[in-house]
Amino acid sequence: MSDVLKELQQVLEQRKNASEESSYVASLHAKGLNKILEKVGEECTEVIIAAKDSNPEGDQQALIGEVADLWFHSLVMLSHLDLTADDVLAELKRRFNLSGLEEKRQRHPA
Repeated sequence: MSDVLKELQQVLEQRKNASEESSYVASLHAKGLNKILEKVGEECTEVIIAAKDSNPEGDQQALIGEVADLWFHSLVMLSHLDLTADDVLAELKRRFNLSGLEEKRQRHPA
């Protein structure tokens, strides 16, 4: 699975400096972080709606497509901030064998 993320990350980095007229990714970077965050927020909302409308016994393609859009725009955001999917994967790996409750306590001490 991480091979897909690595390949996408490479494509996003290549397109980061491409012409705005030829690349959606380049146009997002040119518009700046606020526009990228707006797209991430929009995709979050669309994921929520698709999940609410999903039927576990039926076609889940709408939900899968919306999650793919969210991941894509999240990766654009990370790229804009000079971060990568590897940074997120390293954080997820760090959390293995750590209780979710304990991890939350570490982030938000009482």
